[in-house]
This record gives sequence, structure tokens and C-alpha cells, in this order.
Amino acid sequence: MIIAIDGPAGTGKSTVAKMIAVRLDFTYLDTGAMYRAVTYRALETGTRLDDAEALTRLAQSEPISFAPGGTVLISGEDVTAQIRTPEVDANVSTVSAVPGVRQALTEQQRAFAASNDVVMEGRDIGTVVFPHAEVKVFLTASAEERAARRASQNAQRGSGSTDPAVILEQIQERDRIDSTRATAPLKAADDATVVDTTSLSIDQVVDAIASLASERGARDPQKA
Repeated sequence: MIIAIDGPAGTGKSTVAKMIAVRLDFTYLDTGAMYRAVTYRALETGTRLDDAEALTRLAQSEPISFAPGGTVLISGEDVTAQIRTPEVDANVSTVSAVPGVRQALTEQQRAFAASNDVVMEGRDIGTVVFPHAEVKVFLTASAEERAARRASQNAQRGSGSTDPAVILEQIQERDRIDSTRATAPLKAADDATVVDTTSLSIDQVVDAIASLASERGARDPQKA
């Protein structure tokens, strides 16, 4: 079974997806981390971010994998911390918009899901990567709430801005880029369940998605 969770930055996708995976004993795949890894490698190697062919070659030649505990690897190198820097934050949408990069990572995502029950979160999982996923959810929240959440996350990590006003501008710009790009724009699939997380707790969101998965045949130990 595939549970696809899409939505813009700051809606709680990663946290919710991880909790759903643990609850249902599925495998969690953070597709956003994959795009961040490519972005980090491009910045590290001096690859021009306006060179679509070079970025595509990079994405095709450097496989991304995940180790226990959420460790992110690119060509076997642990880049878990490096992909969460402000510089990567500022450039990941540009790299993500490159069609060749998206195609390369989509192929990796589909290969991974071919032999696993997965919870996969991103921005085009239910629309492009797995249009036939059994469960599709699109998370939303007000931009102000998302900025406040990201500020809190940055404070906990000790990295990035903690000013909600600054982060709000960044989020709004990323929303604009993600929703208007020509390839796989951010949008809810026609058959996705839209969940506004602005005033919901993480547990409430997890319960709602677990209930959807249970209706479609997943075993939920909390309801066994």
C-alpha cells in the first residue's frame, strides 16, 4: 500500500508521515530530503543552478538512500545535517523545478515503493509519482502558522532564521515557485483528502490519516 502525503512547506508532512509509518509499520520515505540532497551536492560541487543538464546528470549519477534513524545518504555520504542549512532552504525549489531532476528522483521513489508498504511525503506524490496510491492526503495550513512552526523547528535545530516574519516571506516565495513550476506543480490531487492542520494537533492529523488507511485495508494496531 502507498500512502501519499502532499502539501506545502510547514504543514507537518514529515512529522505526520513518520508517525503514520511507525503506527502502521510502513516504511517512511522523505522525498523532500532527496531534493535537498541533490541541492546540497550541486552547491558543494559548484554546479550552476541554472544548468538543467548538469543538475540532471548529478541527480542521475548520485543515488540517494536512507539509513535507520532518518539518516540521508547521497552516493553513500551522510548529508543529514548539511541538507537542512539556510543555503539549501533558499535553493531547493529552484533545483526541484528542473524536469530532469524530478524524473530521476521519481524513478528512485517508484523503485523503492515497488517492494515496500510506504508512507511517502512531498509535493507531487499523489499527482505524479503515485497517481494510483491507495491513500492520498493533501495537508494545508495558513502561511502564518507554517512560518511559526518553521521558526520553532529552526530554533530547536539551532539552524536558520527564527524570525516568523522572515520565514513567512520565504514560505510565500517557495509556495509561488512550487505551485507555478511547469513540471509537477504543487497541487492537491482530484481524489485527495484535504486536511487543514492549522488548528489541529499532530495526533489528530495522524488519527485522520490512519483512519483513511484503515478504510482502504491497512491494519491499524490501535484499532485491532
